[in-house]
Amino acid sequence: MSDYLIRGMTMDGFAKLVAIRSTDLVRRGTQIHGTTPNATAAFGRALTAASMMGNMQKVDNGSMTLQIRGGGPIGTITVVSDAVGNVRGCVTEAKVPLVEKYPGKLDVGATVGRDGTITVIRDLQMKEPYVGSAQLVSGEIGDDVTAYFVQSEQIPTACALGVLVDRDRTVKVAGGYLIQILPGAPEETVSALEEGVQRAGAVTPMLEQGMTPEDILGQVCGSLGAVFLEKTEISYKCYCSRERVEGALISLGRKELTEIMEEGEAFPVECQFCDTVYRFTPEDIRELLRRI
Repeated sequence: MSDYLIRGMTMDGFAKLVAIRSTDLVRRGTQIHGTTPNATAAFGRALTAASMMGNMQKVDNGSMTLQIRGGGPIGTITVVSDAVGNVRGCVTEAKVPLVEKYPGKLDVGATVGRDGTITVIRDLQMKEPYVGSAQLVSGEIGDDVTAYFVQSEQIPTACALGVLVDRDRTVKVAGGYLIQILPGAPEETVSALEEGVQRAGAVTPMLEQGMTPEDILGQVCGSLGAVFLEKTEISYKCYCSRERVEGALISLGRKELTEIMEEGEAFPVECQFCDTVYRFTPEDIRELLRRI
């Protein structure tokens, strides 16, 4: 089963629903960066959340950047989503030590840290991007995304994320859901969703049982019911290219490029989001200098 994202609404129309299966894209992202189990869980949750948040924007050619700085050993987590929900990202430190809440349960909050902020940068194809931020509440990422929407965008939200790391350190399952209450929602809808979130419990066991995003939303919505409007395949997708790297090198300026050229060796540039390495010979650098 390939990764996909499902969007919908409760039957009464008072809540927006998004759920995702992100197993393959989390596997790809964590393989690229060679993350250890705790970093895999944290980075995977961020990738999953950003995919849902990016898709919800529905702005052609727009993008959404999710950045989490909690003061923990993983450093900064940065994830970028396009308007579809395809994501790419990186972490400051991929090799973090194993920390468990109890045997078999990774402590993501300790890996991310709780002394910092969650920042969302939305490129809506306008003059300036929208930037919002909120204090981290737990470092568990799902709780922090929930708090961000409530504090920064005043949208009552429930976000649950799960990444199960197998014994061989690979990603067994990953996914999550995001529910937002719309203005004017009656108390009955709010209460029913709160009860549904409690009843459904953690995302990981549901994913491990083979439940689909539709199943998970059905479990959470319960008697409210859910209407599914759009299903979208998503993946870990980087938009780097040699042309973009050339532009970045040109921005270094004539002096620095001349120094690189005079070293007389091939100059490798590795994309921070994927495992692609672009190599520039002294002759390539000389051509960039001509373009300047």
